[in-house]
Amino acid sequence: MNNNGILGRLDHFAILAFSIPLFIYLLTLAPTVTFFDSGEFLTAIASLGVAHSPGYPLFINYAKPFTFLPIGSIALRVNFATAVSAALACYGVYLLTVKFLEGEETSWQGRFRGLPVKLSALAAAVTFACTARLWLQSNHDKPYPLLAFICAVVFYLMLLWRESFLSGDERPAYVYLGAFLCGLGAGAHQIMVLMIPTYAFLLWSADHRVILRFKEFFIAFAFGVLGFGIHLHLVVRAFQHPVLNWGDSKNLEQFLWNILRKGYPTEKPNRDLNLLWSQLNAFNVPYEFTVVGMALLIIGLGYLCFKKRELVLGYLIALGSFLAVIVGYFNTPGELIFLTEEFFTPLYCLSAVFIGVGLFTLLKEAAQRLPDSAPLRLALLVLLFMLPVNIFARNFVENDQHENYIAFDYASNTLRSLPQNAVMYTWGDSGAFPLWYLQGVERMREDLDLPHTPHLVFDWYLDSMPRMFKGSQLYKLPMDYRSPDNTLLTSVSEQYNRRPVFVDFSTKYSIDFKNFVLHQRGITFRLDNPAVPQSPPDLDSWPIYSLRGVLGDHDMFFRDLDTGKAILIYAAALIESGQTRLRMGQKEAAVRDLQIAAAISPENKPQIDAILKASGVQ
Repeated sequence: MNNNGILGRLDHFAILAFSIPLFIYLLTLAPTVTFFDSGEFLTAIASLGVAHSPGYPLFINYAKPFTFLPIGSIALRVNFATAVSAALACYGVYLLTVKFLEGEETSWQGRFRGLPVKLSALAAAVTFACTARLWLQSNHDKPYPLLAFICAVVFYLMLLWRESFLSGDERPAYVYLGAFLCGLGAGAHQIMVLMIPTYAFLLWSADHRVILRFKEFFIAFAFGVLGFGIHLHLVVRAFQHPVLNWGDSKNLEQFLWNILRKGYPTEKPNRDLNLLWSQLNAFNVPYEFTVVGMALLIIGLGYLCFKKRELVLGYLIALGSFLAVIVGYFNTPGELIFLTEEFFTPLYCLSAVFIGVGLFTLLKEAAQRLPDSAPLRLALLVLLFMLPVNIFARNFVENDQHENYIAFDYASNTLRSLPQNAVMYTWGDSGAFPLWYLQGVERMREDLDLPHTPHLVFDWYLDSMPRMFKGSQLYKLPMDYRSPDNTLLTSVSEQYNRRPVFVDFSTKYSIDFKNFVLHQRGITFRLDNPAVPQSPPDLDSWPIYSLRGVLGDHDMFFRDLDTGKAILIYAAALIESGQTRLRMGQKEAAVRDLQIAAAISPENKPQIDAILKASGVQ
């Protein structure tokens, strides 16, 4: 590739655009499994399996080689892989910013040997690195940073094609490679297709007649299909029976079910203006880049509007495409809007590029109006980094996960609660996925079965647990009767006389177990016949629990919704245990449980004081 190619941009500042973000991410990297989809992704990557629809085959195959590194746990290695992909996305910002500003050399830049462009690009890359969204995705397993990098590279390739075409030395290989990467990028996430209108516009705007070049478009389409072939991973691995084989894509029907995401609810809410506004705010430039960043974005768009209008229009087309599909078509319910926030990562990547252009524009205007003083101009260069430093300081504490063991400990404490050969039903993803990781990857408590209740409605999920579901009546239930409640209660009736049956905290409060009583064992509950006498909460569970980051110091690190929920579950379980002990006359043990609950969740202290006062306990 020539000096304008990707390798040609690997100067010292380009290396910094990758290494500074990587250093930040390693500083705040989660040491193990976290909540939400983490445990599921880790299990799929370690077993080279299939994650939830649409399967994420590119992300899984990208991260798999990192699992062979001789450092830490499998989870740490995969988290490191994500940090590398996020740093690459930041390099993509640098690459595009330099390309956008190509030809902007002036006499005042000459004194600094092109430093203003490169430093503006570096500042844009570090700014993007420190945004809340990318930083959150960088320090544990997420596919979106990898997708953002691919989107940036394809955009760059389209610019190289335009450049070669307009100079009379057309190189269609750039388009073919870009098409291949688009197909491949869909294996990281399907929102890759939302960038295609922008890439098509960059081609069309160079010469409207390109739409008549059917041969080249057919070849590009073939390369796109070749890249999309990464999805054959779902089929190939299904026949190998990996630990996690979501959807079991052994036939065309299941393959399409998987990649078309047919397993998700399709009922749309009635949209009003409040919901629409909330959906639009899923893409929030002022929140990610601050108001200053938003102003710089507008300046950057304005600066290039007359010089390189196709870049501005390309960004606006991408913005319209993302909003039309993610906000317009998806019409996400209010409680799930937070899921769509991650989809905008490629758009934030492009936004950071224009912010870099805005930084350069201000620097240029200031330098041309100020006295020709080297110290003054060096000071201007330093001012470029005020924005990334500010965003770094604002988001550091909130994204620092280097001591985040909450999900790991919550899952391991759950496993410690269960007797040999037990079965425990889970409900929420965050209650289930860390257990999948510990059992499927770290090989803890393989004597247990841990069925996930929402998945009991699928035959492919039942097939994945033959020890438990071989010959089960669940296969015979009509689809109309396969609600989570019905499948759970049917399964419990099959298992109850064979082995100890437990449910987690969320399941207890999601299902009406009217034919059973629930006896507490730490943060789990055993199902028993009502004729079984009530026993006190198990005294052996809490002393063997690990409560790192829970007892009083949980504000020292990252705390998302599910982490906060886990902490509250500890407190709620202890309150329940304390109340049961009070009813049974075990006042000393009850006070101990309630005191720990108050230490874990100070917001519950008034409730705890009221419980103690009502029982006459000081």
